[in-house]
Amino acid sequence: MTTVERTQVFLLPDLGEGLSEAEIVEWRVAVGDVVTVDQSVVEVETAKAVVDVPCPYAGRVVTLHGAAGEVRPVGQPLITIAPLDGDDEPAGHATYREEERAGSGNVLIGYGTGHGTATRRRRRPRLAVAPEPADAGPTGTGAGAASSDPAPPTAALVISPIVRRLAREHGVDLDTVRGTGLGGVIRRADVEAALTAPAARLAAVPDPQVGSAPVGDGDVIVPLTGVRKVIADKLSRSRREIPEVTIWVDVDATGLLETRAAINAATPDAPVSILALLARICLSGLRRFPQLNARVDTEAQRIVQSAGVHLGIAAQTDRGLLVPVLRDAQRLTTAELAAELAATTAAARAGSLPPARLTGGTFTLNNYGVFGVDGSTPIINHPEAALLGVGRIVDKPWVVDGQLAVRKVTQLSLTFDHRVCDGGVAGGFLRHVADCVERPALLIAAV
Repeated sequence: MTTVERTQVFLLPDLGEGLSEAEIVEWRVAVGDVVTVDQSVVEVETAKAVVDVPCPYAGRVVTLHGAAGEVRPVGQPLITIAPLDGDDEPAGHATYREEERAGSGNVLIGYGTGHGTATRRRRRPRLAVAPEPADAGPTGTGAGAASSDPAPPTAALVISPIVRRLAREHGVDLDTVRGTGLGGVIRRADVEAALTAPAARLAAVPDPQVGSAPVGDGDVIVPLTGVRKVIADKLSRSRREIPEVTIWVDVDATGLLETRAAINAATPDAPVSILALLARICLSGLRRFPQLNARVDTEAQRIVQSAGVHLGIAAQTDRGLLVPVLRDAQRLTTAELAAELAATTAAARAGSLPPARLTGGTFTLNNYGVFGVDGSTPIINHPEAALLGVGRIVDKPWVVDGQLAVRKVTQLSLTFDHRVCDGGVAGGFLRHVADCVERPALLIAAV
């Protein structure tokens, strides 16, 4: 049996949470390197997180399938590993042989590593399909290498469904695109190059099947991929399915700021943020009005009220809007809430949260005041039933005990799913939150 026949191809594993593709950020290994079982071989970015992917096989790297910046679909080859010859096997490497045969038992959150398959024999590819340059080994004998049988292509050579979708969305005729991949395969970069060519931009026409608009000269093309695509899909679904209503109220937050200052003066080593205090107030409100800590199961025609509050915190990052989740937030003290919020939002902005931390919320808190705005009518984070928004806190004239005074004022808005409750419940929740903001001592009475 030859080395080529014994190679093992590790496929991009099932990412879970509805994710079907990932972009290669950086390879941790190169062709010719020796890897061990569960060694991290590549960093990939999904629509929800940046994650290191471990390889379940040990051996020598034969092929890296894809270059940095390339999007790979789930189930497509990621890396090809060949067994080591006895002469070049490093000391201690034999201890991995049994694990290599069985595959790794380790599982990375969102990334099962047991999806690789051993290539027992080389298969002749179908006509008009050839691997991209990264899919061939240095000698052209890697897994997936093209057949030596000559056969002229009869159509555009496209191997990736992502490339076809990109071309379809932008009205690019693939028959007019010159492929730069091995055997003339059209890659994503080729389609993007065609989009930037003046002739392609002027020739683009609407596709009645996908509703594409013509692309004019000078237009900037921004593919709707990654986080931006997930955000677009989720918000569109929310707006289609949820009959949402927004109510709002202006509140005097002077007492809340004074309470925060007093807490931080007493515990300077564990400061509490305004967001943490607002989270504590939301948890108090949801205890009184559990109808808002729910979701609608449309298939079963039922409303599911969650036993625990999995609090989502909207966080703006360089990769787009993310909503990391604090699970069972009702079990945390105010100090623990503050620490968890700080750590979670920092990890979200760094892109280091696993996908599981970005889903499963039951209620979202959105502090859009950090953008310098007073109010908003936000879209509910599907499939949740409600979202509380907080505007900026600014000095405004306010009547206190019949006298005009300058106070710290903010606007609170509650957007809720009208299927789970009526205005009485929603108004009661928002009024409770507003009262606690104005008189934080009510939190003690509500416990």
